[in-house]
Amino acid sequence: MCGATFFSCSKKEAPPYVYVPQAPVDLNWSFETTPFWSDEFSTDGAPDPNKWSYDLGGGGWGNSELETYTKDPANVNVANGMLNITAINQNGNYTSARVVSTGAGNLTYGRIEVRAKLPAGRGTWPAIWTLPNDYVYGNWPASGEVDIMEMVGFDPNNVHFSAHNQTFYAGNSKTSTMNIPTASTAFHLYREDWTPYAIRGYYDNTLVFTYVNDGKGAATWPYDQKFHLLMNLAVGGTWGGSQGVDATAFPTTMQVDYVRFYKMIPQN
Repeated sequence: MCGATFFSCSKKEAPPYVYVPQAPVDLNWSFETTPFWSDEFSTDGAPDPNKWSYDLGGGGWGNSELETYTKDPANVNVANGMLNITAINQNGNYTSARVVSTGAGNLTYGRIEVRAKLPAGRGTWPAIWTLPNDYVYGNWPASGEVDIMEMVGFDPNNVHFSAHNQTFYAGNSKTSTMNIPTASTAFHLYREDWTPYAIRGYYDNTLVFTYVNDGKGAATWPYDQKFHLLMNLAVGGTWGGSQGVDATAFPTTMQVDYVRFYKMIPQN
């Protein structure tokens, strides 16, 4: 209460509240052992339309790529228990395929396993990767991308796992690399373990990549939304074609033995 009538009463205003996000704690989440969504590619013919759709067309795909994506059986089919994605050179016109998981084939946190044998040849650029279902934080790269496997044919057997977001993307993405001497001659297991704390990448169950949630929000961690899987074989492009394309390397195929999604087990 003021002691003099000619002074008005006042209170010191409290500073405005500022929320500072806290980085999550690693609770050592585990994963269910039975997939909630999978494809073992056990039925010959076209990929299961209840599980896979296609990205179609050409135009470079933002990377100056040479291929046109189709759903022609010559470019994508299931045979002998394998999904085959084949890039073909048709008199200098390249065709290939890019399949996209659909239906229940998406998740927020969990484990993704893909067992695959990669193509060979200068100018090839195979990828197994994830994108968000809804770009709630904005167009690429703000809403995130995770590359579970990328390899470029001019640098054979060096396989890359990367995470892209608004802060780290393209040539500045967070990336780790592992040399797999038989990447194009044998099947290997490519895996992502994704929790609220971190994205971890494993090749043949060896940890090769860790990206930790720093708690600073979507600029560095847009990975709190539903993501789906893509698998494709590009030709040329800003990276894959940076040392040219060997036209005699085609046709060449990426084979996939299986894809499996596992749920993360919540902590109480």
